Parts: sequence; structure tokens; C-alpha cells
Amino acid sequence: MTEALLEGIGMGLVLSAMIGPVFFALITNSIENGFRHTVVLALGILCSDLIYVLITYFGVSVFARNPNFEIVLGYAGGLILMAFGISSFFKPSGARPNSGGLPLPKTGKTKGFFKGFGINGVNPFVLLFWISIAGLVSLKDHFGKADITLYYMGILGTVFSIDLLKAYVAKKLRSFITPRVMLILNKMVGLLLVGFGLRLIWFALGKQGVV
Repeated sequence: MTEALLEGIGMGLVLSAMIGPVFFALITNSIENGFRHTVVLALGILCSDLIYVLITYFGVSVFARNPNFEIVLGYAGGLILMAFGISSFFKPSGARPNSGGLPLPKTGKTKGFFKGFGINGVNPFVLLFWISIAGLVSLKDHFGKADITLYYMGILGTVFSIDLLKAYVAKKLRSFITPRVMLILNKMVGLLLVGFGLRLIWFALGKQGVV
């Protein structure tokens, strides 16, 4: 059982090291809205991961491997990420947090939860990752149900903990963030999200054999 947990933690560290849309969403959200708000966003990410775990583990991964399913998810995910990116790029700069100026507008925690859930959930690469994990688990004949549970708990717990660490570190940098820095950061994040969105659309086009 200890082996399963340690393997899960190791896989969680690998997943946490990947820089994608979720990483930038955590950083910018923590700077703009604070750590507590970002905890809610991270919970949304965790819930979408948990749903994918349940889907892939209980055999619906066969349906998820359907190329048409991946194509639809690729187009939808790409467009949603591009929409987030365009919104971030054209977002005006606000006053520096705790600077005595006008406070940055805060989104509701419920909206933050669904933002995290959506950004992570619409990314087909996240689904493909969990499909690969489900396949890996199926090859571990010596894993019992308790081992499998600990393995997934290790992954999810590690990813969630590191997401919170990223948000906490970003919050500590708030005093160094000027309106100009926020403007530049928003534009950079916007371009990156658009890039990730285009990548997903390219992925969908590739599945269709267009490119």
C-alpha cells in the first residue's frame, strides 16, 4: 500500500511540473483575487480531475478514446481557452493590490470554482493523461482496490497541494506587482491561453486528418 501511495505522489509531481493553462490561471487569480479565492479555483480543478478519474477508471475510457469525442472536445476546449485568452489580453490593468488605490475587481468564488473546473475540464490532454493513468493502473496486477485508491489519492492530493503552493507563492509577490506589471502579465497570459487553444484546435484537426 505504501508503494502505491508513493508511486501516486511521484506521478502527481510529474503532472504538477507541467506548465499549462491551469498553471497561469492559478498564478494570475492568486495575484488578482487572493489566496482564499484561488483555493476555490483549485478545488474546481480538483473536482474536474476527480470526474475524469471516475470516468476512466470505471471503463468509460473506451468511449473517451473515440476519435470523434476527442475532436469535439478539442474544438470546444480550444475555443473556450481562446475566449479566456482574448478576455485576459484585453483586460485593463487595475491598481496594485494593497496599494491604497482602487481595488482590483474580484470575481465570485462560485465563478472561480467553475472557471477552474472549466479550464481543466475542457482540456482533452487532461483526459488523455487520465486515460493513460487508467491504462497504467490496469497493468499493475499486484494492485488491489485499496492500492488503486491510494495511488489516485496520491496523485490528486499532490497536484492539489502543489496548486495551493503555487497560489501562495504568487500571493506573496503581490506587493511587487504594479499596474503595468499586471497589464503585461495579463497580455502574456492571454497570448499563452490563445496559444494553448490553438494547439487544441490543431490537435482536433489532426484527429480529423486535415493537417
